[in-house]
Amino acid sequence: MRPVGLRNVCGVFGVWAPGEDVAKLTYFGLYSLQHRGQESAGISVSNGRQILVYKDMGLVSQVFDENTLESFAGHLAVGHCRYSTTGASTWQNAQPTFRPTEDGSIALGHNGNLINTAHLADLVQALPSDDGELDIHARNLESSTNDTSLVTALLAHHPDQSLEARALELLPQVQGAFSFVFMNENTLYAARDPEGIRPLVLGRLERGWVVASEDAALATTGASVVREVEPGELIVIDEDGLRSHRFAEPRRKGCVFEYVYLARPDASIAGRSVHEARVEMGRQLAREFPVEADLVIPVPESGTPAASGYALESGIPFGQGFVKNAYVGRTFIQPSQTLRQLGIRLKLNALEHMIRGKRIVVVDDSIVRGNTQRAQVRMLREAGATEVHVRISSPPVKWPCFYGIDFATRAELIANGLEVDEIAASVGADSLGYISLEGMVEATGQPQTSLCTACFTGDYPIELPDESLLGKHLLEATLKPSTHGEALPVFNNP
Repeated sequence: MRPVGLRNVCGVFGVWAPGEDVAKLTYFGLYSLQHRGQESAGISVSNGRQILVYKDMGLVSQVFDENTLESFAGHLAVGHCRYSTTGASTWQNAQPTFRPTEDGSIALGHNGNLINTAHLADLVQALPSDDGELDIHARNLESSTNDTSLVTALLAHHPDQSLEARALELLPQVQGAFSFVFMNENTLYAARDPEGIRPLVLGRLERGWVVASEDAALATTGASVVREVEPGELIVIDEDGLRSHRFAEPRRKGCVFEYVYLARPDASIAGRSVHEARVEMGRQLAREFPVEADLVIPVPESGTPAASGYALESGIPFGQGFVKNAYVGRTFIQPSQTLRQLGIRLKLNALEHMIRGKRIVVVDDSIVRGNTQRAQVRMLREAGATEVHVRISSPPVKWPCFYGIDFATRAELIANGLEVDEIAASVGADSLGYISLEGMVEATGQPQTSLCTACFTGDYPIELPDESLLGKHLLEATLKPSTHGEALPVFNNP
């Protein structure tokens, strides 16, 4: 279960494969990346003459059906599933973003979050008029207000050069976390920020190429893993094959939270199995914070590997203490105050026959505000647990993320104002243990110098601008009603 207050990043997928059903490949790729974003989904497909974009709010399986996918004919596609980190959760901000111009159209999907959004907005405002933008007779839309649309607009303006040359010119000016997958009518592009904060991998099909946020999406679509897209690298794929450009020197700082909980457990990042890393985090937790207990249980699903590691290392039996409702994702219909007071439990219930009379170790991946853990501990006590010991497979989260995870504000982070024993008292636990920073990093198999640990340490690898130039709703607050003349035209469903 994903903790309240800690939201996912996004998933991107791209495929260049003449003769293959690229729309369905992209659909299944996005389906395997659904854990990275559940607010909206979209796919763009090119047949070599034009790009068709279809996107909507909701899960991948809610946005697309057989008839929609059948209507996508082409050899090249880009897909995206979103959780919003810059720009509100609206249809206009769903991706891929799209720009049609006389020099060729562009569709782009973005995983990450940029920190120089205000500067990019100024660059967009300084572009010449939209005279070169095609009138595709699409319905007028309210301007999008995300950082991705700004990059798309800047890439689309390349009247005297190729899109490839324009990308190599623009990418060094983009600051923050980005794994971009974008396309024009004939070419697939993939680019990763110099720090490599968000993952991006390259795969090979029998008749083409695939890029995706995680290698698990390659396995789902039958592609073999070739390698990671390197930090500071632009990959270009067309009928002439694959080309690679270095637009910046790599300064690897991969997000450690990908190992803790963001990525699928069957993914590998920088050569390290995510599942193995999480099991090792649990083992390290048991070494650092042992306790006498009768049962180790996970908070499903994200706490399961670490809980199994804790049980293996401690010798305490591993068991299922919670039952998760598999059909509950984002809760659109909120319970009334009366129902909340009745303790309505949509997502999780305790298995009383497993819990009653036992001393319980409950393992989770993080604590943000503490509300989720407070409810879990109360549930276990009501089920008859004699003791509840909470173990967390990441250190205390004390700083917000500006690179693609939508944490609570710093004032809302429970670890920012309380010591560990005070947090334990606040959530009602008999004891609380967070894994050490060193223990977590060691479990990833990566040197700490190659990881971003800013949410734990406050040491941000990319220098941040003034706080007034940051924030999820920065563009809603600062941009004019239209970022660049006409609203963004997109072929799409209402």
